[in-house]
Amino acid sequence: MTRFAPHSNPGRPPLWPGLFVLLCLGTTVGAEPSLNPPDLSALPRSVDETARIATVLSPPTDFSAPEPFEDQPAGAATVPYRGGGKAFSHAAKNLENRLDFELGRALFEKLWIASPSSTQASDGLGPLYNTRSCSGCHIGDGRGHAPDGPDDTDVSFVVKLAVPAAPDARMSAITEYLATAPDPAYGSQIQDFATPGHAPEARIRVRYEPRRVDLIDGTADLRMPQLTLDDLAYGSLADTVLISPRVAPPLLGLGLIEAIPAEDILALADPEDRDGDGISGRANIVWSVEYAQPMLGRFGYKAAEPTVRQQAAAAFQTDLGISTPVFPDPWGDCSPAQTDCRMAPHGDADIRGYEADTTALDLLTLYSANLGVPARRDVDDPQVLRGKELFYQAGCPACHRPKFVTHRLPDQPERSFQLIWPYSDFLLHDMGDGLADSRPEARATGREWRTAPLWGVGLAQRVSDRAGFLHDGRARSLLEAILWHGGEAQTAQSQILTLSAEDRHSLILFLESL
Repeated sequence: MTRFAPHSNPGRPPLWPGLFVLLCLGTTVGAEPSLNPPDLSALPRSVDETARIATVLSPPTDFSAPEPFEDQPAGAATVPYRGGGKAFSHAAKNLENRLDFELGRALFEKLWIASPSSTQASDGLGPLYNTRSCSGCHIGDGRGHAPDGPDDTDVSFVVKLAVPAAPDARMSAITEYLATAPDPAYGSQIQDFATPGHAPEARIRVRYEPRRVDLIDGTADLRMPQLTLDDLAYGSLADTVLISPRVAPPLLGLGLIEAIPAEDILALADPEDRDGDGISGRANIVWSVEYAQPMLGRFGYKAAEPTVRQQAAAAFQTDLGISTPVFPDPWGDCSPAQTDCRMAPHGDADIRGYEADTTALDLLTLYSANLGVPARRDVDDPQVLRGKELFYQAGCPACHRPKFVTHRLPDQPERSFQLIWPYSDFLLHDMGDGLADSRPEARATGREWRTAPLWGVGLAQRVSDRAGFLHDGRARSLLEAILWHGGEAQTAQSQILTLSAEDRHSLILFLESL
C-alpha cells in the first residue's frame, strides 16, 4: 500500500526579466516563432478591427442589465439549452459538417476490445487501460467525478505519474521548463484495468479528511482527498515519483479555445506581477509532438497540451492504450519494464497501421473541437446580475477573463471571428498549498493550474449529477470549489467569505447561469 502526501512539490524557478515570449523561449530577438497552431490559416487583424475588439472586450461598468451578446457564450456556435443530460453533446450550431461530427461521436462512444479480434476496426485496447471508451470518462461530454470513498468506483478518475528528469534537446528551447519522465515501472499514469492475461497496475483508493471553513454567518464543510495505491502489480514506484489525481474535464468549446490568438493570451501574462495586483499569470509553453516546436499550452488542467488533436491522441495513449499517428506505440503507456505488456498482441498490424489511424483521429478531433456551448440562462435576472457584480467586485475576472475574439479563419467559418465568453485567461496561476499536487507539467509547477473555463459550469451537475469540480473532483459544489482557492486567488476567496448568505446565493446563481 502506497500513500501520498498532497503537498510535496518542486518550487517555482526564478523568473528572468525581459519580453515575455522571449522569456519563455530560448531564442533571439528577430527569431520569435509563432505559438499558434500552424494549421490555423488566420488573417491578420486590421488596425480598425483591433480597436473594435478592444472596445467589445472592455469590462462592464453597468450591472443593471446584461451586456450585448452575453447570452451567446460561443457566438454563432452557441447551441440552445435543451435540458437534461445531453446539454454538452450537441454540435456547434454553425457547424456544417454534421456527418463527420456524428462519425466522430461514434468513435468517441466506441467500446474498444483487446487484440487479437475478428473485429479489427475496434481492437487494440490496452493491454493496460483506464476505460474502454472516451465517453466512459467524459460522462455526457462533461466532467468526471472522484470516488466518494475507498470502496467506490474510480471510473472517470485517473492518477498521473512523473519523476524529475534532465531536459532533453527539445526542451532547451523553453526556459523554466520543469522536465519530467514517466515512472520507470508504471509509466505516466496508473492503469487500473487490464485485458485478459495481464494484471491491472494498482487499485486506486481515495479517502477524505474533513476541513471546515468559517463564513460570516456559519461554516462550510470541505473534503481533502488522501490517495492510496493498493496492490501494486509491477513492483514499487520510484522514490521520487510525483503524483496527481485528475477527473475527466468537460469538452465543450475546445475548438473555439484553440482559435483564440496566442498573442491575446500572452498579453494577459504578468509573471512578475508588475501591476501589483497579486495576480501573476504565466503561459505554459509546451512541446508540440505534431509540429516539433514549442507552442502555447491551452488544454488540460495545467495547459500541457497545445491542440485538441494532441490532447485526443494523448488520451488514446494513456487512458485506452490505443496507438495513433501522434503517439504510435501500440502498447500505450506500458513502461519498458512491463515486457509482457509490450510483447502482447496489438491492433496495429492490419491495414490501419495504427489502432486509431489518421482518419479516426481526425474524426475524433473534429467531434471534440465542435461540441457546442449551451446558451446562458437567466442573464437578465436581477439576482444573477447582482451575482455578476459581486464576481467583478471580488476580482474574479483577473483570472477568469470573460471574453475573447477568435482568429479570422476563412477556411473554418464555424470558429472564425467569434465573440466568445469562456471566463478564463488560459494562464497558469499559483493556487496555494491546498490545491498543490506535486507534479509539474512543462513550465507549470506543482502549485500552478490553468484557470478553468467557466462556460457550462452551471450545467455540469445536470449533465452528470456526480460531476465534481477542481482538478481532482474534491469539490461537490461551486461554493466548495471557490473556498479551495488560495495563492493568487486568496484575496478573492477572502472577499467571498465575508458575503452575506443572500449575496453568496446571488454569486452562485450567476455561476449557475454560465
